[in-house]
Amino acid sequence: MLEVKGISRFFKGLVALDNVSFTVEQGNILGIIGPNGAGKSTLFNCITCFFPPSEGSVYFEGKKITGLSPYQITELGLTRTFQHTQVFPKLSVYENITTGQYVIKRKDPSRTKAHLEQKAHEIMEFVGVSQYKDTTAENLSLGYQTRLAIGIALATEPKLFLLDEPAAGMNPEETNQLVHLLREIRNKLGVTIILIEHDMKAVMGLCDKIVVLEYGKKIAEGTPQEIQQNPRVIEAYLGSEALA
Repeated sequence: MLEVKGISRFFKGLVALDNVSFTVEQGNILGIIGPNGAGKSTLFNCITCFFPPSEGSVYFEGKKITGLSPYQITELGLTRTFQHTQVFPKLSVYENITTGQYVIKRKDPSRTKAHLEQKAHEIMEFVGVSQYKDTTAENLSLGYQTRLAIGIALATEPKLFLLDEPAAGMNPEETNQLVHLLREIRNKLGVTIILIEHDMKAVMGLCDKIVVLEYGKKIAEGTPQEIQQNPRVIEAYLGSEALA
């Protein structure tokens, strides 16, 4: 579904990404992990065209998307969330969900208002925020704001969903609920997922494949079991003394 080919990104001499390549199969959940500053969010920004890569290309469903605008990426079916949860704080939960439907209305003007309203309620129910539909987003807890941000993204009807540290700031119970929700998005909605996350328990229990970045370079790729046993990954997270 997605092919990242030789992506590099330079910032005034700083190498944020260095020749990173990988593929994502339809229906899979891919984890992107690495220490802080490894280039994970920069990679998301390059994939979704928030800024262009200095080198390399990205292909979505066989089509080169490098150089498109972020809204064009979304219209193709590739949607993302951000490291710091972004919702419209003064709008209600329901109004937030309907903002995501703008993409759908652009693509398919034949969608009726009644149809979109029904879909919005279905999404609120799916992500678990329907009881707060009339509550302004700023009054939700962090966990529910994250669910709402996921709901906004789902309202665009994505084929591929990129999430940047969705469990940040969550307690273990909230994280477990998030993992369950992401499984449901893949299993029930058929959405392929790429996930940046520091919670290793969540990553190892959720992902089919993991890509590991360090200082902008890909240092490992494989199944959770392979990654857990990879000496270079262990050293990157725990240091050479722990590895010894």
